[in-house]
Amino acid sequence: MVGRFNKLSKTHVYIIGSKGIPAKYGGFETFVEKLTEYQKDKNIQYHVACMEENSQKSEIIEDEFIYNGAECFNVSVPKIGPARAIYYDVKALKYAINKAKKNKDSKPVFYVLACRIGPFIGSLKKEIDAVGGKLYVNPDGHEWLREKWSKPVRRYWKVSEKMMVKYADLLICDSKNIEHYIKEEYKEYSPETTYIAYGTDLENSKYTRDTSEVKKWFAAKEISEQNYYLVVGRFVPENNYETMIREFMKSSSTKDFVLITNVEHNKFYEKLKKETNFDKDSRIKFVGTVYNQELLKYIREQAFAYIHGHEVGGTNPSLLEALATTPMNLLLDVGFNREVAEQNALYWNKNNLTDVIELLEKNDKQIFIDFYQIAKEHVRLRFSWELIVKQYECLFDEYKVGNDYIKKNL
Repeated sequence: MVGRFNKLSKTHVYIIGSKGIPAKYGGFETFVEKLTEYQKDKNIQYHVACMEENSQKSEIIEDEFIYNGAECFNVSVPKIGPARAIYYDVKALKYAINKAKKNKDSKPVFYVLACRIGPFIGSLKKEIDAVGGKLYVNPDGHEWLREKWSKPVRRYWKVSEKMMVKYADLLICDSKNIEHYIKEEYKEYSPETTYIAYGTDLENSKYTRDTSEVKKWFAAKEISEQNYYLVVGRFVPENNYETMIREFMKSSSTKDFVLITNVEHNKFYEKLKKETNFDKDSRIKFVGTVYNQELLKYIREQAFAYIHGHEVGGTNPSLLEALATTPMNLLLDVGFNREVAEQNALYWNKNNLTDVIELLEKNDKQIFIDFYQIAKEHVRLRFSWELIVKQYECLFDEYKVGNDYIKKNL
């Protein structure tokens, strides 16, 4: 697609809602990193809003800088508690609109990740229309269902989601279940939607068992390769940590249960420890977070199996990473997870995970080989970053020059 529309002005795409790039963590941050890293269509110019403190972690102090060809701009945000992310998105979007106006961009796209700023989007949409732009929104998952939020905050999330749907020119859903929900829940607005999945890497870890970082980590955690079940994700109730821990503790498995998550100063952790007594089971090992991506990939590859209990959200990044790297995956049986993995995993409900674990350990190793090979090919065909980025580029091009022009030049 390089140079296909070289006689036309560039499509300027302003991305709001991630903490920014270079990505340090987080699904949206990784998405923006890969969208710019794998870019092939040079007729698209990305502009990325970055939280100033995120850039400083990469020793970037300039107000504006170039990364992966994207024009990035830093936004300073005061520490004002939970409302901080809302303030950041509003300020970043206003900056982007003014930048597009100043540069006289033709038909700019403002792509907002998540539905945080619904109560403010009406007036901002008028400004977007005034510069001839379009508002695209990624509605993310069901944030208003997350137990970590108080009831007033959940109500805010729901109202905010509704307003974002109302004013969006297009909603880009990374889950077909989310797309169906948006169409049904907000049919009064006849929302325009499309589905583009989240992506993942398919390359094996560059680390081996002889890599110093690997040796150090496994020795410190007292874990051995291929002898542990693995869980990776945010430590929140809706990811069903209590169910997974209780069910594993009931099993006769001699393997470890390794949880990569941040439980520091977490009330949920203390509550769970009191109610389950998991600290008295030597197999249960909370090992903190792992920010070294090569090490994390190696840990995934060496797990006996991955257990996924996420219940709220769309295409979960950790699930894709597990399907691409871990020999066997045990997934909570909900629509989001079945949509992603299809028949390439084993499924459990909240009452039978113990039985699934027991059954799995009695199976021949060949089942692991078969599942892994099929699952990895499934991910390659549906969720590779090359594919996802190409779909986004076609979407942005289609808006800029029209679908007929694209079809004639394919």
